[in-house]
Amino acid sequence: MDLVSGLSREQRAYQYVLTHAIPGDPDSILDAFDIWCSKIEFISNIGPKKGKILDRLLLEHSPLTVLELGAHCGYSTVRIARALPLGARLYSIEMDQNNAAIAEKIIRLAGFDDNTLIVNPSDEVIPKLHSEYGLERLDFVFMDHWKKCYAPDLQMLEGSGMLCKGSMIVADNVLFPGAPRFLRHVRKSGLYDWKVHRATLEYSKGIRDGMAELVYKGHN
Repeated sequence: MDLVSGLSREQRAYQYVLTHAIPGDPDSILDAFDIWCSKIEFISNIGPKKGKILDRLLLEHSPLTVLELGAHCGYSTVRIARALPLGARLYSIEMDQNNAAIAEKIIRLAGFDDNTLIVNPSDEVIPKLHSEYGLERLDFVFMDHWKKCYAPDLQMLEGSGMLCKGSMIVADNVLFPGAPRFLRHVRKSGLYDWKVHRATLEYSKGIRDGMAELVYKGHN
């Protein structure tokens, strides 16, 4: 929190985006975020380099039902929404109410009012995705929330019955700060074809990171 303005990092980033981006133009909004985060103040968005990997996977997979764990201030939400085919639905979960309020403004600024933003911890929402939100299956899941939640949330999704053969899960920051329990579960479960896309930490050149790409094979 800035002691002079009383604004959080996310709120300061939002103010910059609001005054520098073009409403209704997702690319302009992402560009404004990238300028702020690379030149002014770091925020752990996925960023443009790893973002392009996510873009490509979304375009190749053309998912109709997408779950985002960790909307933060809306950067990845906009990035995902702009890549989805017509008629697709995006459900984003963010547990921090202040960040969720910013994410909602960013999503509306980009013109994606139809997305569903759920303000609650992921472990409370995942068990209710079918009963409260009517989800029957998940074609694509993007994880970029608390790294310690990756493994239990993935196992919860496996038990939910909403992952089908071919469902894709993409998890950011699996090497830095790292998600060792998640990677260990993926390796040992035998439920996935998987690989790690090597990259650097968002808005950084010197810190190695990676994104995990998982394709669900179903139970053996």
